[in-house]
Amino acid sequence: MKKLWSIFTDDFTKSYATGRTGRIEIHHVFGGFNRKRSEKFGFVVPLLAEEHPNGAFCTLPSEERIQLDYWLKSECQRLFLEGGGTREEWYSEFGRFYDMEE
Repeated sequence: MKKLWSIFTDDFTKSYATGRTGRIEIHHVFGGFNRKRSEKFGFVVPLLAEEHPNGAFCTLPSEERIQLDYWLKSECQRLFLEGGGTREEWYSEFGRFYDMEE
């Protein structure tokens, strides 16, 4: 199995969102064709199965799923920029901006 790392946490035994332990799933913040980019930049987070926005066992209401997903994406963008990346580089990699003010 591939060793993943996260820009958010070194602790994959508890949920990044709530700090709770239980059935943990690894969420690729940018999935689909951007999944490898998530792994490259460390944009993965441990979440409880019931919190995993696109997981089969997610019990969050639709609006909370959307909010959590957008918040994680905006945090990735913020950390990328704080780490020295530019908005142009971000857009080149991910194709849109996730500013929380939007």
